[in-house]
Amino acid sequence: MTDGKKDYYGLLGVPRNASAEDIKKAFRKLALKYHPDKNPDNKQEAEKKFKEIAEAYEVLSDPDKRASYDRFGHEGLSGYTSRGFTSYEDIFDAFSDLFEGDSLFSSFFGGPRRRKPRGSHLRVEITVSFRESASGTKKTITLKRNEICDECRGSGAKKGTALTTCSTCKGKGEVLQGHSFFTIRTTCPQCQGQGKIIKESCQSCYGTGRVRKEREIEIKIPAGIEDGTRLRVSGEGEPSADGSARGDLYCDVFVAPDTVFERYHNDVIIEMPISFSQATLGAEITVPTLNDSVKMTIPPGTTNGQVFRLKNLGFPDIHTRRQQGSQLVRVVVEVPKDLTKEQKELLNKFASSENHSNINTARKVKFWEEPK
Repeated sequence: MTDGKKDYYGLLGVPRNASAEDIKKAFRKLALKYHPDKNPDNKQEAEKKFKEIAEAYEVLSDPDKRASYDRFGHEGLSGYTSRGFTSYEDIFDAFSDLFEGDSLFSSFFGGPRRRKPRGSHLRVEITVSFRESASGTKKTITLKRNEICDECRGSGAKKGTALTTCSTCKGKGEVLQGHSFFTIRTTCPQCQGQGKIIKESCQSCYGTGRVRKEREIEIKIPAGIEDGTRLRVSGEGEPSADGSARGDLYCDVFVAPDTVFERYHNDVIIEMPISFSQATLGAEITVPTLNDSVKMTIPPGTTNGQVFRLKNLGFPDIHTRRQQGSQLVRVVVEVPKDLTKEQKELLNKFASSENHSNINTARKVKFWEEPK
């Protein structure tokens, strides 16, 4: 390789056709092996190696950088910006998502940067009609959720009293526990990570800082929504411990079935009954649609089950909101059951005048043919 740089695949110990998941696993394994805290007798060399594998992972985990590196080597990366890691803290900041939730890695990397915890998410169910799902609508829901207590403003302490600093964690909300050559950072068991202790509890919320309240929220249902779709309403969940970051509200939308229409992808399906004479002679019929009704021509000789397409009368695409599905009209030829004497005479006269030579003889033979 140019400039004395090592092969990135060799640094991670993976073949050149390794999958993204294999590359990730190799980096995690080597990150644990070469972390300076695990190499107390050779910290400088370990940290150097640690930076090399981080640089290799930065390139090979990016599809564009990896493709350029595969084709041109290190020279192919000249047009890309590198993070330029100077310490293992920089590496953890860059790849924190990779190690998130892993307590062992968190301890090695000094613990993740403390983010303000968000409040709890909430979930509700909303039912809309078939036609509302096509046109879109707004629904106002009522839900009960925890809100910041007005009396103590979320502190949980009695009005007029102050919180005291936790003596166990000295207000940090975390404590360190030693384990051989590394330490584990855990939530303070005394203050539960708050860093403060309540001496006298608020009488309105009993020290929780939260009270249950009823809220009305308007939910916008987009046109074209499908049954079972989950909508996310950002910031309408419960507040966080300090009231700064709310969770989200998730709405599971269910579409009630319709007595006339059915849905297939973005198309609307409807069955229209027509008479024998309409199918034979042709006719103009009125077909109901999602919004109104339209006139449709039945051509002479229409057969039972024949489908006609009415363009742009279906569902809008929920993603583009432009493409419109069609309405599919499946005709059902109804055979009359109770005929008058006059009707029977007319049909008998018609039957006697039928030209049976028009019937598909080959099809008849095939139908009656015995299986071999």
